[in-house]
Amino acid sequence: MAEELRFPTGLGTSDADSISLLGQDLAADLMGKVGFGELAFWLVAGRRPSPGEVRLFEAVLVALADHGFTPTAIAARLTYLSAPDSLQGALAAGLLGGGSRFLGVTEDCGRYLADVLASASGDDFDAIALEAVRTTKAAGRFVPGLGHPVHKVQDPRTPVLIRIAQEEGFYGPHLRLFEAIGRVHEKVLNRKLPLNGAGVCGAALADLGLPVDLLRGFALLARAAGLLGQIAEEKRRPIANQIYLTVDRNAVYEP
Repeated sequence: MAEELRFPTGLGTSDADSISLLGQDLAADLMGKVGFGELAFWLVAGRRPSPGEVRLFEAVLVALADHGFTPTAIAARLTYLSAPDSLQGALAAGLLGGGSRFLGVTEDCGRYLADVLASASGDDFDAIALEAVRTTKAAGRFVPGLGHPVHKVQDPRTPVLIRIAQEEGFYGPHLRLFEAIGRVHEKVLNRKLPLNGAGVCGAALADLGLPVDLLRGFALLARAAGLLGQIAEEKRRPIANQIYLTVDRNAVYEP
C-alpha cells in the first residue's frame, strides 16, 4: 500500500465552514482585528509581532511604497498602456524591476550588515564599520545603502526610521553599524555620502529579526501598493502614451 501523501503547512487551510490562518480563525479572530502589515510580519516570522515591531515594520513599508516616476513605475505604466486588460501584467512588470539599483538595496544592505557583524568581534561599531568599508573598497565594490541619486545630503527617511527604532526599543546592531558606516566612510572614500532610505529599511528589518534573504520581498510588498497607485493615476491622468511617443519620436537610427 502506497504511503499517504502529506504536504504539511503551518500557514492556512480551509474546510466547508471555516478558514484557518496562522492557527487563528480568519473570520472570527483576524478580520477587522489585525492590520495587513501585522499579518505580513506574522506570516513570514511565524510569530505575532509586538505593537512596537508593527510600528517600525509599517514605517518601513510606507518608506518604500512609492518614489514617483522611477523605472519600476514607468515600466508598470507602459505595460498598462500596452495591455490595459492585464492589470496583473502591469504590476508584475514594475515588481520585476526591483533589483540592485531600485528596491533591492534593502536586502543588499541588510545582508551586507549581517555578513559584517557575523565576522566582527567587539562592540566598537566605528572600528568595525571602518574595516568593512576599507575591505569593500579594496574589493572594488560599493557599500550598499550609501548614496542617493536625489538626496545628496540626507535622505529624509533615514533619521525618522532610526528614531522610531530607538523609541520602540529595536535600535539593534544592524542599525548601529549602518549609522557607524555613515560616520566613518568619508575617511576611506574621500567623500561624504548619505545613508539612503532603502539601506536603513534593510537595517531596521534585520534588527526586527526578519530573514535577510527575504528582505527584498518586503520591499516588493511595499512597492506593490505604490505601483497600484501609479496604475490608478494612469487611468485618471494618462501619461504613458506621451512617454512612449517622446522616446519613439526622438529615436535616432544608427546603423
